[in-house]
Amino acid sequence: MLFRFGFLLLAVVTSRIQAAEPSYEAYAVRYATLKDYPVAALVLGADQDRKLDIAMTVWVLRGDGRVVLVDSGFYRQKYLDQWKGITDFTRPDRAVARLGIKPDDVTDVVITHTHWDHADGADLFPRATVWIQKAEYEHYTTGIKPSPDDHLAALVRLNEDGRVRLVDGDAKEILPGIIAYTGGKHTFESQYVGVKTKAGTMVIASDNVYLYENLDKHVPIAATLDAKSNLSAQDRMKAIASDPKLIIPGHDPDVFVRFPKAADGVARLD
Repeated sequence: MLFRFGFLLLAVVTSRIQAAEPSYEAYAVRYATLKDYPVAALVLGADQDRKLDIAMTVWVLRGDGRVVLVDSGFYRQKYLDQWKGITDFTRPDRAVARLGIKPDDVTDVVITHTHWDHADGADLFPRATVWIQKAEYEHYTTGIKPSPDDHLAALVRLNEDGRVRLVDGDAKEILPGIIAYTGGKHTFESQYVGVKTKAGTMVIASDNVYLYENLDKHVPIAATLDAKSNLSAQDRMKAIASDPKLIIPGHDPDVFVRFPKAADGVARLD
């Protein structure tokens, strides 16, 4: 009888712990397309003649009373001028409105790395706390001069305003149910995100994995500081994710084919 009571108590406690764990809705929001992009710049060793219209994406995690963006896209005019192949552009703070999200609703923005198409829009969300790896931030912002037209300078201003949280290292739970991992070496200290969803643990890889082709062929991304590290990161993502199908690459338009449509340019991932 005592054993049975202890077993039932353990079951109740376990059930309550599981119920307390946050579970997020996850979405990919396509805010632009970059046409005719060379696949060889995405997949190491790919045919130089191959081209792909890649998806420019931010990811929305909604749950636990939070609206979390993974990456923030871009909006400054100089990038539209520089990249002539960009089509179907919607400013990221307006693109997330397809999910009924206003800029003020966003509580957190996780920046995976400092490249323009992932970090430029961080200042579009006036109430959000911005999360970025400490080493990444320091490496790319040291010596930056003030400028209204530079996304790194904008990131520095956000930090001066007390809105940036510097993540110090690997496997850090930055928010309940959301863990930041380092690896892949797309940039100096790029990170990716593991998140609890109803479908299981999902990995938002961002540019640490560009395309499903990187995963399927176990080939590094072309733009990496360390190809071996990138392959190790891919292997680790497969161990973290509940299912390899829940590893979400950074620019693959096939994400919006493999997952159900939630709205125009929006895929429901969980």
